[in-house]
Amino acid sequence: MRRTNLSKLIVALLAVVMCMACADVPSGENYSFKDGMIVFDEPARVAGQESMLGFAAEPIPNVRVGFIGLGMRGPGAVNRFTHIEGVEIKGLCDLEQSNVSKCQAMLERASKPKAEEYVGEEAYKELCERDDVDLIYIATDWIHHVPIALYAMEHGKHVAIEVPAATSVEECWQLVDTSERTRRHCMMLENCVYDFFELTCLNMAQQGVFGEILHAEGAYIHNLEPYWDSYHSNWRLDFNQKHRGDVYATHGFGPVCQALNIHRGNRLTYLVCMDTKSVNGLELAKERMGVQEFANADHTTTLVKTELGQTIEIQHNVYTPRPYNRLYQLTGTKGFANKYPIQGFTFTEGMLKEGVLPEGARLNPHGFASDEIEAAALAAYKHPIHQEIEEKAKQVGGHGGMDFVMDYRLIYCLQNGLPLDQDVYDAAEWSCIGELSATSAKHNSMPVAVPDFTRGEWNKLQGLKFHTK
Repeated sequence: MRRTNLSKLIVALLAVVMCMACADVPSGENYSFKDGMIVFDEPARVAGQESMLGFAAEPIPNVRVGFIGLGMRGPGAVNRFTHIEGVEIKGLCDLEQSNVSKCQAMLERASKPKAEEYVGEEAYKELCERDDVDLIYIATDWIHHVPIALYAMEHGKHVAIEVPAATSVEECWQLVDTSERTRRHCMMLENCVYDFFELTCLNMAQQGVFGEILHAEGAYIHNLEPYWDSYHSNWRLDFNQKHRGDVYATHGFGPVCQALNIHRGNRLTYLVCMDTKSVNGLELAKERMGVQEFANADHTTTLVKTELGQTIEIQHNVYTPRPYNRLYQLTGTKGFANKYPIQGFTFTEGMLKEGVLPEGARLNPHGFASDEIEAAALAAYKHPIHQEIEEKAKQVGGHGGMDFVMDYRLIYCLQNGLPLDQDVYDAAEWSCIGELSATSAKHNSMPVAVPDFTRGEWNKLQGLKFHTK
């Protein structure tokens, strides 16, 4: 064979190999392959939009609220809001009249004025169009989060969205762009960042107790077997049947992202994901849905790298018989914190502030601190927010009180014209893990770049801050 023909054959074979490598990538997908990395499209900021970093709206002394989605989480939110001063509940919206009536009864028992009622698929639009509503609180199924939030912001309302705020990267960009363009807050209702252990550990981290944090872990490991019947029209199992990856990352991911100052001097750079086959999930779907395939793995593990060289591990498992576990772990150069399955700390000499260590107590760098030392540290580093509201939060309740702290802080910041504790970029960063992890797993755990939803401004703010007047 002539050399020229051989060269042509080699070129042709290379072309075939390249085509085969890309053959499983459907046309029109919103990502490409660059330097061994999957990179999702990042749209440029449209003229007229402004960053929402540090954004504070005009104070709203009396916050008028409309609730949309009153099935599982919505009623608890309505009840909690009856315990917050300076709030008016103007509207209640759901697909079922019975759910609206149940929440209306809550208002009556709390001696609150009756709210307007909205029932049906499109009823949320009428509520969002009202002139006497400042905040729309969304607790529907996941696939309706973004359409309702966009409609609300377009009609001048701030929005608070249950987790996850969005189910795709494209939806994350829609939330970011609409929030930037309308200048309306878009907060994801991630309650776990307000849990008492997590918020205390955040305070410790911000005061340097753990030294430099190198690794963090979070999870949502929760056998949902008792709850599948509670999801209206089987929406959650239906979603999981269709979607691979960590579809519910935010409870474990949000708190550790805050401890690592994500988009506040640090950022997520890329991730890889590996998942098991589906056994329990598939059996469940066969029984309930009559299907023969199930996209979501029984156990999904995702590793994320940050700009500052840290790693984050997150896990998802809602199918197997295991104790509830959100992990929440911080590994630092000078200390360690762990919540599940055993709560405890490891401290080193000189890192706790003066007066915290009980007299005669000794630290063990190879094991957990004693109960006495742990109790002293938890008291000494209790977050200022909990110092202010913990007692009332535990009385009102909501996952032990953290839900009330979340709602209280949302209303406090709106009333006082302060930046919210969680902004739209948090909502996007924590929610995008679903599609990013699925894409990595689909391509044999190939690295996937995490989009920079701040569009290059991730180090404009330095450190997470909970604002007070």
